[in-house]
Amino acid sequence: MTTLLEIKNIETYYDLIYAIRGASLSVEAGTITTILGNNGAGKSTILKTLMGLIEDQPDKGTIEFMGKRIDGKDTEDIVRMGISYVPEGREVFEELTVRENLSMGAYTRKDQKGVKNDMKQVLAYFPILADRINQWAGTLSGGEQQMLAIGRALMSRPRLLCLDEPSLGLSPILVKEIFKIIRTIKETGVTILLVEQNARMALANSDFGLILENGRFVMKGKSSDLLKDKDVQEFYLGQRSEESAKGYQRWKRKKVWR
Repeated sequence: MTTLLEIKNIETYYDLIYAIRGASLSVEAGTITTILGNNGAGKSTILKTLMGLIEDQPDKGTIEFMGKRIDGKDTEDIVRMGISYVPEGREVFEELTVRENLSMGAYTRKDQKGVKNDMKQVLAYFPILADRINQWAGTLSGGEQQMLAIGRALMSRPRLLCLDEPSLGLSPILVKEIFKIIRTIKETGVTILLVEQNARMALANSDFGLILENGRFVMKGKSSDLLKDKDVQEFYLGQRSEESAKGYQRWKRKKVWR
């Protein structure tokens, strides 16, 4: 496989508090890689650091995309290089229509014919958006806004699509639909880096998984293997007792991976 994204030993902090502590990961082209972890583990911070959304960060380490350094670059330049980002909470332009939101996703492109064709493809992924094409985005349901946010990101024709908690706040039926579309997007050749709290769904629909705790990766592997791992099953896919929680802390100290 070809490595599309390589993050090496990055450290990111807010004020004087380090959120990411020497984390490293690689994303192979044509795959779905998921980052799992509890609230506050630093999952979203990794994506924001990758996208240049935290000023003067990472403090240490390097980020390479398609063999080129991108740490320190402006977000717009990173998007132009082929990375799109769907933030947690969707953040659509509420006072613009669905069509206008999708058009905003293609603001870096000049090929109008290609943009038109890609909009048709996005609407094929999300038929409900075609029905809402002239509707204000702020009047859409949460699930429809999530679809719009993903569609808008696809309009820049990315090589790498970063998704931050795409299932957040959605019903189980919509979660299944979103992940089905994510798999379809992968089949078109788009590589996906996914941050998720729904560990079971994320692992079931990805190729590789990494587990983040307190700004460090403590485990990695094929998603199918992680799903079968007893520690992952106990600590991320089910409930654990107070006794097992103490055992988890011992396990985590042994598993730290950079």
